[in-house]
Amino acid sequence: MANHSCDVVVVGSGPGGYVAAIRAAQLGLNTICVERDRLGGVCLNWGCIPSKALLKSAEYRTFLNHAGDYGLNVGEVSVDFPKVIQRSRGVADKMNNGVGFLFKKYKVQQVKGNGVIAGKGSVEVRDASGAVTDTITAKNIIIATGARTRMIPGIEVDRTRILTSTEAMLQQQIPNSLIVIGSGAIGVEFSYFYNSFGTKVTIVEMMPNIVPIEDEEVSKELERNFKKQGMTIMTSTKVLSAKTVGDHVEVEVEKIDGTKQTLIADVALNAVGVQGNIENIGLETVGVTVERGWIKIDSKMRTNVEGIYAIGDVAGPPWLAHKASAEGVAVAEIIAGHEHEGVNYQNIPGCTYCQPQVASIGLTEKKAREAGHEIKVGKFPFTANGKATGIGKTEGFVKLIFDAKYGELLGAHMIGPDVTELLAETVVAREHGATGKSLLKTIHAHPTLGEAVMEAAAVAYGEAVNF
Repeated sequence: MANHSCDVVVVGSGPGGYVAAIRAAQLGLNTICVERDRLGGVCLNWGCIPSKALLKSAEYRTFLNHAGDYGLNVGEVSVDFPKVIQRSRGVADKMNNGVGFLFKKYKVQQVKGNGVIAGKGSVEVRDASGAVTDTITAKNIIIATGARTRMIPGIEVDRTRILTSTEAMLQQQIPNSLIVIGSGAIGVEFSYFYNSFGTKVTIVEMMPNIVPIEDEEVSKELERNFKKQGMTIMTSTKVLSAKTVGDHVEVEVEKIDGTKQTLIADVALNAVGVQGNIENIGLETVGVTVERGWIKIDSKMRTNVEGIYAIGDVAGPPWLAHKASAEGVAVAEIIAGHEHEGVNYQNIPGCTYCQPQVASIGLTEKKAREAGHEIKVGKFPFTANGKATGIGKTEGFVKLIFDAKYGELLGAHMIGPDVTELLAETVVAREHGATGKSLLKTIHAHPTLGEAVMEAAAVAYGEAVNF
């Protein structure tokens, strides 16, 4: 058994953990990162990154179906689906290797195994059998163990026909039909992916709208586009049970009027959310407080136990990689003694990478009104944007919400081509207190999709000249 001593030990190497470890090392702290599986965690290996590789293949597949619209004759297009999957795994491997390179560059020591808090300032590392292989004494412990798919009673996930997102990105054959349970980012991204390759997709959502955390107009626009693409959307519908029966799945649902129906498909995807990885990591040994399945932290990422911090998905919503990374940087700087205000949780962007893409920051129109704001709303459609028309992607719009009195940008909500890239302008604008007037008076290059942000601001103030 090996014994180690360090300033900081990070348990978990996802986008929160590995960033925290690297930043701590950059600041001169002797740092160890414990990881039981692959560096980069779920995001780099089984989530954010490989799924975007899959979605790009789906986007190209859709383009080739409409190549004739651009004057290109490509003939019949065949799909090598295992190669689509193989490419995404190659992308994940590259990112995994990149984290390993950064650990070496910044002298972060990696210890492989399951990290378990054995006491204040002490972490044990155990192998798959539970045997202790390493002990680490550290002044500071950062818990970054992430989250996993939330399991719901009645949904019998067998990972063969009733899948989680991990199995959904490893399928070697295109299913004829798929039922997606839940319509958050994971649900709609996989819906778009499989639909693009010819799968008959049915989305079941308990809330009145798909992507229910988004602005209502965005949700309705995405639903309209998904139906146009051939998907079946069942909102205000509760899943009572899901089980594998022979060579298919049966999903029993109940509509808002109380009527029940059994849906049948080749496979189903459980995409109803995530739960924190709080088990078997020693939280109870030192008395770390857990609330509703998440580690409770303060604005400095501190738990109730001195010297123990938590970041990323295990510390609660929003469950986003960039939120975890921001917390990773913040906690490292706080431990190093730097002045840090913590993370601005009111300005964390959200992106969904289906087509059309969805992106948002800040308050929805409904939330802004509920908060008592008098507001100005500007909405600019991509049908009126020259670049969107030129590239043949005119679905969607940019919607901006401003405080009527002070001009503060309260929220930005977008659906359309590459809006996940356009969103950054509004995130910076909110961070630095830009007003609606400053946005509309800022000259935007023409022709660009980004002009839609300026134009939406102009609409809000009655100064639009292109709509």
